[in-house]
Amino acid sequence: MMAVDVLEFIARNLVDHPDDIEITETEDDDGEVVLELKVHPEDMGKVIGKRGRTAKAIRTMVKAASTRDGQQATVEIVE
Repeated sequence: MMAVDVLEFIARNLVDHPDDIEITETEDDDGEVVLELKVHPEDMGKVIGKRGRTAKAIRTMVKAASTRDGQQATVEIVE
């Protein structure tokens, strides 16, 4: 399973507005894949979690999935 698929699966199951999820895939200067996650404004709190714990867990899962695929990926949550 690709890192994008993992991110989309997790995000869809967390939010109240799954159709508003947008994931943009870019690459930084080091060749690392950056996945930008955009969700409905009402869902920002659910994706970030208390003290950023949910966001950290999402990043950990995506990083593990990308490593398994032989890449490096990080997640940025954008408004």
